[in-house]
Amino acid sequence: MEFNATTISSHQQVLLYKRMLKPRLIEEKMLILLRQGKISKWFSGIGQEAIAVGVTSALLKDEYILPMHRNLGVFTTKDIPLHRLFSQWQGKANGFTNGRDRSFHFGTQAYKIVGMISHLGPQLGIADGIALASVLKKEARVTAVFTGEGGTSEGDFHEALNIAAVWELPVLFCIENNGYGLSTPTKEQYNCAHLVDKGIGYGMEAHQIDGNNILEVYDKVTKLCESMRTNPRPVLLEFLTFRMRGHEEASGTAYVPNELMEVWATKDPIANYEVFLKEEGLLTDDKIAEITKDIKKEINENLQLSFDEPAIASTKEQELAAVYKDFDYVEVKPQASVKNIRLIDAISEGLQQAMRKFENLIIMGQDIADYGGAFKITAGFVDEFGASRVRNTPICESAIVSAAMGLAINGMKAVVEMQFADFVSSGFNPVVNLLAKSHYRWGQHADVVIRMPCGGSVGAGPFHSQTNEAWFTKTPGLKVVYPAFPYDAKGLLATAIEDPNPVLFFEHKALYRSSYQDVPEGYYNLPLGKASLLKEGTAVSIVTYGLGVHWALEVLENHPEIAADVIDLRCLAPLDTATIYASVQKTGKLLVLQEDSLFGGLASDIAAMVVEHCFEYLDAPIKRVGSLETPIPFAKALETEYLGKERFVQALQELLAY
Repeated sequence: MEFNATTISSHQQVLLYKRMLKPRLIEEKMLILLRQGKISKWFSGIGQEAIAVGVTSALLKDEYILPMHRNLGVFTTKDIPLHRLFSQWQGKANGFTNGRDRSFHFGTQAYKIVGMISHLGPQLGIADGIALASVLKKEARVTAVFTGEGGTSEGDFHEALNIAAVWELPVLFCIENNGYGLSTPTKEQYNCAHLVDKGIGYGMEAHQIDGNNILEVYDKVTKLCESMRTNPRPVLLEFLTFRMRGHEEASGTAYVPNELMEVWATKDPIANYEVFLKEEGLLTDDKIAEITKDIKKEINENLQLSFDEPAIASTKEQELAAVYKDFDYVEVKPQASVKNIRLIDAISEGLQQAMRKFENLIIMGQDIADYGGAFKITAGFVDEFGASRVRNTPICESAIVSAAMGLAINGMKAVVEMQFADFVSSGFNPVVNLLAKSHYRWGQHADVVIRMPCGGSVGAGPFHSQTNEAWFTKTPGLKVVYPAFPYDAKGLLATAIEDPNPVLFFEHKALYRSSYQDVPEGYYNLPLGKASLLKEGTAVSIVTYGLGVHWALEVLENHPEIAADVIDLRCLAPLDTATIYASVQKTGKLLVLQEDSLFGGLASDIAAMVVEHCFEYLDAPIKRVGSLETPIPFAKALETEYLGKERFVQALQELLAY
């Protein structure tokens, strides 16, 4: 192994050695503890220390880095106190996740580290968002993110590289090519000659580096980062290395040929570098022994601190309170002047006024800039706010949702427009596994609103007509808003943007241009989680939302003899159960109406909760009405049969007659 230290000081050379040795010695200790049953799992990075240490050492202290579970050297080079790392691995309170996640699945703003989720890919998009925020704030900062050769097969990898290239973001994409994705060799992962070649297709600068040569890693990355800070652009790095132990310890290495293990053993990054430093007169055997002794002492002392720490304890109340970041809603009352506008106008106006109120708010979506979006909600926004804040995106929902998370991590707010709510399936993973869980896992909120044009009755067929709110009401950590009227839409959108937690904001396409209302002209907000009682009666409670609200009001207008409570939920998570229960306790009968297909929808949960909490007040079985258990058809007659509007009338009459 050839080492070239001409541009690196003697002090830095020795420091790099110490920084590699520390994670190696920690790992050796962890392997002992694993066999003793004192930790539950271990992902070894032995043989790959030069990459994590070299990259982290090249970054500034306040630059973000997004490591994986084999990058212990990132955490130690960032000088995280070892007892906190050890507590994290033991699921104790002094770790970073309060026992809610394990090993390296955590982040910390104090050390500018953003930990991975097991799905790997989303962290690449997060890096895009962090870097975008740095660019918008005019900070000369680089963001480094890691993945493995296996991760380059994921769609998120390609989406994130494409976004970074198109937007010229200073992201350092670090691929650790260690030959195997768990047990799958590279020949079964990709068919290009080298992973570095993938940068070519994205118009991206790319380099291949000996990942076991600490001086080459540090020198190359340092120079690249200095250049990227003055000339922002993404760079792809392929680090050639090898994993000397299993994907995790339980998997072993039986699938690796012995001769390959022997070859890479001769390329050990620490042993080879140690020989070089001794030849250069920078280290001696006595000095190495002294350094080793000091590190082992630090490890043992910090281990004892974590062992002495009591097992974590919590309460149901504490766990539930950790799901969302605290949000102190402050009412902004509407002004007196109003104008009669459509639902679509109210949403556009609310979004525009939020952009004026929050200078750190970024809107992202397909065709939203000059074109104004598929429904023209952002028409004219570029003229007022500029293309840097109203950003057209490539067609890559997953990485854009992840980038929105990155913006939030770096102090921004984000609104993402799904062109149609149906398309969120392409970004489902980062919504439910990243945005929803981050605050509970490591205290990082996701200040993100995802706008969801949804719903049927417009003849748009199976891919443009779903109302898929149940995908998200099931997921703790998400808030779900679903207004039926212009007034509510504008006020609730304002609050959704104010709220630092992730919000899915559903907008019914059939109501965009058909629902009119007098709406205050200025900025105002409305509380989330509070239903609206639209009509009052004693015969039956009708609970619904979205287009269902208009169906119910139309039927009651045609049947003035029916004295019904009509509750427009407006917000599905959190759900206003108090208003529902109070109504049922008064009327004794409940019909829950939803546009979504019936099975597994919100109506089922509402019915179950009412039975559980209000059973003694019921005078009849609860009725649920929804759409058929089919995809949404295109032809008008088929769509009419699919939707539950006509079945609602029959169900209501049956319930009243019970």
